[in-house]
Amino acid sequence: MDSGTMTRSSPPSSSPPSSGGAKRIVREAIWVLSMVVFLGTVLMWIMLPTNTYREHWFPSIWAKSSTSTFFGYQGYTMLMFTFPVLFIACLGCVYLHLGNKSIEPRVGKNGVERKKGLAMWKRPVLVSGPLGIVSWTELAFFVMFIALLVWSFATDLRISFLDIERTGPMDGDKMWEAKLERSGLWLGSVGNIALAFLFFPVTRVSSVLPLFGLTSEASIKYHIWLGHIVMVLFTTHGLVYILYWALTHRISEMVKWQKTEISNVAGEISLLAGLGLWATTFPRVRRKMFELFFYTHYLYILFMLFFVFHVSFYYSCIMLPGFYLFLVDRFLRLLQSRGCARLVSARVLPCDTVELNFSKTPGLEYTPASIMFINVPSLSKLQWHPFTISSNSNLEKDKLSIIIKNEGAWSKKLYQILSSPSPPDRLEISVEGPYGPTPTQFLRYEKLVMVSGGSGVTPFISIIREFIFMSTAFKSMTPKLTLICAFKNSSELTMLDLVLPISGTPSDLSNLQLQIEAYVTREKEATTQSPKQARAQAVWFKPSLLDEPLYAILGPSGWLWLGAIISVSFVMFLILIGIITRYYIYPIDPKQNEFPITVRAVLNILVMCVCIVIVASTAFVWNKRTNAKEAKQIKHLNGSAGVHSPDSGLYNAERELESLPHQSLVQATNLHFGERPDLKKMLFECKESSVGVLVCGPKKMRHEVAAICSSGLAKNLHFESISFSW
Repeated sequence: MDSGTMTRSSPPSSSPPSSGGAKRIVREAIWVLSMVVFLGTVLMWIMLPTNTYREHWFPSIWAKSSTSTFFGYQGYTMLMFTFPVLFIACLGCVYLHLGNKSIEPRVGKNGVERKKGLAMWKRPVLVSGPLGIVSWTELAFFVMFIALLVWSFATDLRISFLDIERTGPMDGDKMWEAKLERSGLWLGSVGNIALAFLFFPVTRVSSVLPLFGLTSEASIKYHIWLGHIVMVLFTTHGLVYILYWALTHRISEMVKWQKTEISNVAGEISLLAGLGLWATTFPRVRRKMFELFFYTHYLYILFMLFFVFHVSFYYSCIMLPGFYLFLVDRFLRLLQSRGCARLVSARVLPCDTVELNFSKTPGLEYTPASIMFINVPSLSKLQWHPFTISSNSNLEKDKLSIIIKNEGAWSKKLYQILSSPSPPDRLEISVEGPYGPTPTQFLRYEKLVMVSGGSGVTPFISIIREFIFMSTAFKSMTPKLTLICAFKNSSELTMLDLVLPISGTPSDLSNLQLQIEAYVTREKEATTQSPKQARAQAVWFKPSLLDEPLYAILGPSGWLWLGAIISVSFVMFLILIGIITRYYIYPIDPKQNEFPITVRAVLNILVMCVCIVIVASTAFVWNKRTNAKEAKQIKHLNGSAGVHSPDSGLYNAERELESLPHQSLVQATNLHFGERPDLKKMLFECKESSVGVLVCGPKKMRHEVAAICSSGLAKNLHFESISFSW
């Protein structure tokens, strides 16, 4: 479930223009309101460490929000930090729902002129280095975020030092020891600010990121940046306190678990879990020992749980919104992954590549360049791997295909199973997704250049298929398309056969301005066996009656359902925790300073999780009943067509289509052997006023293309990288 499993942009409808205009106005109003709330929240972060906030704003807000016998003092942090972000998330759901039926018009020369300033900010400014490829916009926000952290730490530190110098150190500490302790405290406080943003990028179905023009798969690098910042701050926070306790002969503080105050043991457990997780996230470790990286990431559960025990649920409400949205998303993914997907067939290509074909309902729609996570229990019950979706939901209404390249231990095992002389009759697979970008923005360009290396060509297959559909079904004007793909061996050229679908809506390239420049770098000439003669091996499965076609788990109005889950579960949480506080905690602790903070934290976490489970499960079951009817029809049609039988008409028709040469595709392709593409020359030769440049492939290739687009020598080039960094 995501922007893909929820309804994507539809073809132009016959609805009156006024209806579309009204929706556009409502969406713009929602976006403006969301930005106002967001900027107000940022203003609170900025003002938080100042004397103005502490002496004037805080007493007034505290008096009105923390004296309730229903919420206690955590009512203040929920009002100031939790509610605004969840409100933005709900607004984002409505915003995205209204955008489902809208299509962005093609931007001509006048539109390009108006967007020149914005395009400038999207150009890469940093190409290589620890941050990777970074645009001016990303760099600006990164600098502002670091400035917020520095501002918060410096202001808190300055005010604390002034207080110490004015009143003198406590507990017999020396002046410098008291200042050291305060430094450690505010390092932890600043770490909490970074932690508040950590989970937004990994919430795969996010209604917040699209409000800022972002997607989860494109924001993983922000999660990596934030993760390093969080762990640096928290590690320094812990080391400073250990040093302080050692110097003041209070090392016994390390084993204290206070009943009503900060629990040091909980903080140490949280930090150790975080360090174990952090140690495997560095690129060299992650690449060589991916399984270790994958499994240690589950330590985030211990990290977050004991973090809450350490600082209390009251203070955790500052970082709660991002984690709350992540929990909702994670549980919905869990519900989806419990079933078995209906795997119909596979194609084993000669280039150590497999295409898996799943049955799906027509209601499941997704955008080009989407990905899907799959789990094969027979290979590993815990490992989930993302793969590009090569099919197009407009051209192939009842099928979804993904492409898997044999490039790792897990994919090697899968390839060996499917390419064996006796492949299994059924392969049990669970899925999560699809996940993809917001509805395509490629129509804004006059020309689209797609640069790929190896298996990086797969996301561009779905993009080309989208344009095939648009040019065939609606005869609409599409940008000029150039695909520049580099392969090591000529056998990998068979991946280009996947550009044209073998079933679904009749399609061709006659209405599409497509040029393919294919480079085979390690061969001087074509091998004796032409790539066109090396055919794919078809493998057909016999799905179980319990296997389900892929469907949108929250239905066509998925964004509204997600907004309902977020809002209803949070309101339910407020009601239940209010009742518990008023009738259980308050009678025991009317002054709100003696009830164990760990017990209070456990109660809040338990109630929060129960509310999410109840509301999300209800929404899932409600929509599953509707989806079950459609899925039953799909199973009946597949069964009557003998979809899994090698002797069926569908099988023979598909084999016949495979045997036919795609003349239009061959004519559009130029083969180059023994050389690499001169990307600089090819991109600079693009004279159109607006050229979108997409790249997916090795890191070196992405950096090269980014450097060309950011050089300033060709202002018509607009760069975008597609990177699998999950």
